[in-house]
Amino acid sequence: MSPPRLLIAAALVVALALAGVWIGRLLQPSAHQGGEELHALMHDELDLDAGQERALARLEDDFAVRRADLEARLKASNARLAEAIAAEHQYGPRVSAAVDATHMAMGDLQKATLEHVFAMRAILRPDQHPEFDAAVAQALAQPET
Repeated sequence: MSPPRLLIAAALVVALALAGVWIGRLLQPSAHQGGEELHALMHDELDLDAGQERALARLEDDFAVRRADLEARLKASNARLAEAIAAEHQYGPRVSAAVDATHMAMGDLQKATLEHVFAMRAILRPDQHPEFDAAVAQALAQPET
């Protein structure tokens, strides 16, 4: 291989590796302030009764386990994507399959999160719904930081 072609190939490999890292960082879940704000609202501002507090505690415990499992699955998917990019150096079948698996893991995490949000809403009284709904809408509309 001629030196100019070798230089182009090396630059392409570096660019693909950087793209893989960038994609992995985009796909990795980050701490989302909206979730923290929603839980603070539930605990501090909605005046939950004792039964609602117990129900919320159960929901949070259950979701913490589920979320940890799904985040581990997403992290593993991102690692497989990085391996596929390093192996193929192009958008080949391994990269495509790894992207699909990562999207599936991301979707499952998002679905579980939404199920959790709706389960939290279900324990509220109707008079608490408007404030909760507004907090959910605000959390979803905020840009990630």
